[in-house]
Amino acid sequence: MATVFYQNDANPSALKGKTIAVFGYGSQGHAQAQNLRDSGLDVIIGLDPDRGSATQARADGMTVVAPAEAAKRADYIQILTPDETQADFYASAIKPHLTKGKILGFSHGFSIHFKAIEPPKDVDVVMIAPKGPGHLVRRVYAQGGGVPALLAIHQDASGRAHEYALCYGHGIGSTRAGVLQTTFKEETESDLFGEQAVLCGGLTSLIKKGFETLVEAGYAPEIAYFECCHEMKLIVDLIYEGGLSRMRYSISNTAEYGDLTRGDVVVDDKAKAEMKKILARIQDGSFAKEWIEENKKGGKNFAALREKEKQHPIEKVGEQLRAMMSWLPAEKKKTSEAAKGAAPRAVNA
Repeated sequence: MATVFYQNDANPSALKGKTIAVFGYGSQGHAQAQNLRDSGLDVIIGLDPDRGSATQARADGMTVVAPAEAAKRADYIQILTPDETQADFYASAIKPHLTKGKILGFSHGFSIHFKAIEPPKDVDVVMIAPKGPGHLVRRVYAQGGGVPALLAIHQDASGRAHEYALCYGHGIGSTRAGVLQTTFKEETESDLFGEQAVLCGGLTSLIKKGFETLVEAGYAPEIAYFECCHEMKLIVDLIYEGGLSRMRYSISNTAEYGDLTRGDVVVDDKAKAEMKKILARIQDGSFAKEWIEENKKGGKNFAALREKEKQHPIEKVGEQLRAMMSWLPAEKKKTSEAAKGAAPRAVNA
């Protein structure tokens, strides 16, 4: 069982008097920075002042400083830029100012675990990784709660790395829910596996193949969309609230029997064997090498794959159906057209 830390385990004053620089103002950056500020900590944003996100940061009342200057001024450097650009960003803006006694923080272990970034030995290297998207980290904090997080220590040069990291977790509200002890290796490899095999890759493939099966059998695409995509949220919400048992309690007996007798037929031992291959490629660094090389080449294959997926019939049908859903915010209804030309991004950025 993992060790879990809560409010009483943290020293909220450990980072008092220290300047925390948050690099990046995307999903996690805006949430963590604002939560830290509202917890009474001294926060600056390390960002090119001309970027659109810098304008938003200033509108949110944050102090925006050019990255190199922010790294120079900071005692605690929290990197929340995309995995694929972190190494170059670190080398140009942070490394020259990462002096003895500073704290280097992450919310995903990719760059450290796969040695894209190799910090000097005289700094603390820590991780606080919220287990939720940034908008949720911010919203739940504002409501008085917190999103759980993972804590890991890669280097403890000061002898206080754990204390500093847990204080950071306290500052973003995660100790209100629980901060689990882990390692950079465990967080990185399990996170990549979850994204590829289950949460993103596995789920989207399952949805698309279910949709295709019904459409190819002559069922209306709109019906197929509702059955294989739209209702997914309803099921996932039940699982989120109370696990698989809660979901099975809430559905009909017919649905539960179908679940218990047909689920393992679709996602069978062959699928599990493929999952093991995916995990092995993560563990041996093959995926990291592939992803780094993809970006060195300009991300052309990534862009082509993204464009191909936008053209899948489920995206076209879904966009039409969501237009009828008055309860959805307008900006969330469109996906395929709005996403065209978007730059590659990271979940933790």
